[in-house]
Amino acid sequence: MRRISFALAAAFCLLASAAFGGEAEIKAAQDAIDGQMKAFSRNDGVAAYSFAAPNIKRIFPTVETFMDMVTGGYGPVHRPRNYAFGKVQEMSATSIVQQVLIVGPDGKDYEAIYTLELQPDGTYRITGVSLRAAKSLST
Repeated sequence: MRRISFALAAAFCLLASAAFGGEAEIKAAQDAIDGQMKAFSRNDGVAAYSFAAPNIKRIFPTVETFMDMVTGGYGPVHRPRNYAFGKVQEMSATSIVQQVLIVGPDGKDYEAIYTLELQPDGTYRITGVSLRAAKSLST
């Protein structure tokens, strides 16, 4: 029942987020997040690192230091059992905040808030992630 509630809540949030403009930008930002999550699942640190924005690469200048940070502090993002996009907000013409609802490797629910910025090459890159345990979505 808990998984069904989680999936229904995620689907509702996704439908609600598509109701406003900038759908192409939102899709591009979500593709960056999805690409990084899939790279994590393949143990492809180089590909995962490629979705990080320059500000993140300045803090973590190598793939190894980046992956150490991810594996050490972002287990649910690194190894999700499942994830779905939730609420999204365009903060400006070049900045998007995207909620991602995650079932972690421990089976618990988490909420990740991603910030992304449009880069000069026209791609969205991840500028930060805030992770917290989610309040139960089941009734």
